[in-house]
Amino acid sequence: MNSPLDSPRRPQLQPTDIHLLPDHSRVIIRPFIPADPDSVRRIIERAMAIDETGIEQRLAVLHQQFGSRHPKLERAWENHFEHIRQHLPHHTGVSRARRLYLGSLFSGEYAVETAALFNPSIVPHPDQSGVAEGDLRFILSLRATGEGHISSIAFRTGLISSDHRIVLDPVGVRTSSPDLNPDPTFHRGAFFRKLRELEFDSPWSEQLRQSLGDRFTLSELDAALRTASGSTRSSQRESARTRECIRWLASTNYEVTFDPEIPLSQRVIFPNSPIESNGIEDARFVCFTEHDGAVTYYATYTAYNGHAILPQLLETHDFDTFRSISLKGAAVRNKGMSLFPRRIGGKFAMISRQDDENLYLMYSDDPHTWEDAKLLQRPVHPWEAVKIGNCGSPIETPEGWLLLTHGVGAMRRYCIGAMLLDLDDPSIVLGHVHQPLIEPDEPLRNGYVPNVVYTCGALIHGTKLIIPYGLSDTSTTISLVDLSSLLLLLREPHR
Repeated sequence: MNSPLDSPRRPQLQPTDIHLLPDHSRVIIRPFIPADPDSVRRIIERAMAIDETGIEQRLAVLHQQFGSRHPKLERAWENHFEHIRQHLPHHTGVSRARRLYLGSLFSGEYAVETAALFNPSIVPHPDQSGVAEGDLRFILSLRATGEGHISSIAFRTGLISSDHRIVLDPVGVRTSSPDLNPDPTFHRGAFFRKLRELEFDSPWSEQLRQSLGDRFTLSELDAALRTASGSTRSSQRESARTRECIRWLASTNYEVTFDPEIPLSQRVIFPNSPIESNGIEDARFVCFTEHDGAVTYYATYTAYNGHAILPQLLETHDFDTFRSISLKGAAVRNKGMSLFPRRIGGKFAMISRQDDENLYLMYSDDPHTWEDAKLLQRPVHPWEAVKIGNCGSPIETPEGWLLLTHGVGAMRRYCIGAMLLDLDDPSIVLGHVHQPLIEPDEPLRNGYVPNVVYTCGALIHGTKLIIPYGLSDTSTTISLVDLSSLLLLLREPHR
């Protein structure tokens, strides 16, 4: 496994026997709709020519073939039927059985983790009922990658005992994706601020903004777009271009809900908007606590469409309903943004990497908008000579904010390190390890991307730092580090 930390000045790495490998049997249902509308219509015509008895017979066969693999099979078919409903002949009555069959024709299974299961983060479970004193129930989020290198967010749950034994809950063979809310809401100020950042603001968009309330739904936005128009040929061209951008921006903000009866380990958040069509990458979950004790789970992640990236923020209170929101502001750049778990000086705080090389610190009154960034740390040591980034949200300790980092050195070798930041002023670096905590080593240095160890978040339990991490962008393991030894090392004077 990963090489032990053999220096007496470095805390010992305590590996566990947990090794999460990709599972080819974990599949979800996703829509498969031809890009050519004529092809869609021809498929529908063939289905409409079948009598009701034939439809029922075909559905029975499909249930026999796929019913045991999906907890909400018919719900998925119903949802996918809605995608193609507009292609049906007008005034055509369609029975529920025929709707289901039509939905099945535009559906397919997708194995979410056939290629890899890696880059985990870990947070306390919102439900700690029935847990013995000293134990902790947790949620592990993972980047699951399947066919076409499309990444999703998968989950596992488990328990850390008072003596630091870690047990993962059993994982069922069935996997489920959530329902997409067809009419999400938007904040007018934040929405049109992002439109300005994209340089699509105009007199026409300002008129549109004024026609909407402070909070508006997608259907209200669509109605406003239908009634708005430009007064000249030039303004009509401009409004058409802006209209397209507005609809695209709306699609990047969405809400999904899982059936609460489906265990968390069977849930997968698959890409839901065009900007993340090629993946939801490296979600960094954090349990954020407000001054009044209210808890929200946030996750920063990278949405990728095969050409461009867009930093997004995922929000949930219960891991049943998730809302994805585009981050805004001049400082929203690059990958690897991590939110602090509480406000600092009354403001939200974030670690970021503006230039794909150095670490930065940002503050904001709003978790969705970030305007300024201050340089926090440059690469210093040989193992981070190419660049440095964060490995999840900072963790509060009595000694300071513990920030796990990743360093990229020669031969694109990724290692995990650590920094210590001042509690009241995190721009002050109190310590920075000189040697990595975790390095890629034989035999698990080999994988889809060799020579990489990487995590998106750890947590403290008792006297241990629990670090789940990915191995060469293929699989995941968990190790423990003695917290007091690590903090002592970080508080030593710089050599």
